[in-house]
Amino acid sequence: MDLDQAREFIRNNTRAVMSTRRSDGSPQMSPVLATVDAEGRVVISTRETAYKVRQVRQDPRVALCFFTDGFFGEWVQVEGKAEVVSLPEAMEPLVDLYRRISGEHPDWDDYRAAMVRDERVVIRVDLDRAGPDRTG
Repeated sequence: MDLDQAREFIRNNTRAVMSTRRSDGSPQMSPVLATVDAEGRVVISTRETAYKVRQVRQDPRVALCFFTDGFFGEWVQVEGKAEVVSLPEAMEPLVDLYRRISGEHPDWDDYRAAMVRDERVVIRVDLDRAGPDRTG
């Protein structure tokens, strides 16, 4: 599958399961909401204290499986290298991520305060593979 096709699917289907690697190499999976930023990276908001943040910092290789709201049907798997962006640098990417998924917030000052209070970070994934390329 072409990466641009995968990005278009992700823009319209924000529910995913993200796979990172524990220190022993075994997979750790987490349900996430994600979208695509202006640079074509997959972006995810999470807490600084989440296991996936520690694991991405340890091993940046990740995979995400995106699916429709109905779950069954079309789906896309993407893989790439991730980076964690912490506050304060994460604030504007967090605002952008919210806008891309949910539109305008009724109170951006309150949103920004919540991001600080919750110690939110952004995980950005540079994609290098997408699939499936065929069905079985």
